[in-house]
Amino acid sequence: MTLHPLQVVGVRVELPANQPVVLLKEADGVRYLPIWIGAVEASAIAFEQQGVQTPRPLTHDLLKDVIGALGGELAQVSIAELRDDVFYAELQFTGGATVSARPSDAIALALRTGTAIVGDESVLAAAGISIPDEDEDEVERFREFLDTITPEDFAGSEGDEPRPENG
Repeated sequence: MTLHPLQVVGVRVELPANQPVVLLKEADGVRYLPIWIGAVEASAIAFEQQGVQTPRPLTHDLLKDVIGALGGELAQVSIAELRDDVFYAELQFTGGATVSARPSDAIALALRTGTAIVGDESVLAAAGISIPDEDEDEVERFREFLDTITPEDFAGSEGDEPRPENG
């Protein structure tokens, strides 16, 4: 099993379906991994990336606090599998415990804890999109778009779903 470090590029709403998507980039390559996610999770990722502080802890903040209070540490988040067009992630803790998670929740938690995100080669081979350096203009346009949106733009959809085949 080969794992590749991934970086979170950001989240956006895919039109016309109005479905949020988180975009990950292979740190040691040219592949991008889009994962369609729910609106709540998109907001949680966007909040953390934009440094938004909420008056009360959100679910991912609470989970981070619970892990710390119990003396645990999240060692790595892995986008581990793509099965029947559904992505699966794993939370890997120091001490060896592993917990299955939705990728969106795993990513939101990883951002809050500063934990590395990795992707299995089989997932990147099946769902990754290669964008060579000379095509970075499209990615730059995506980043510019990310600078103009707010977490409130993600209301109205849910679920860690793959891109619609006929949408």
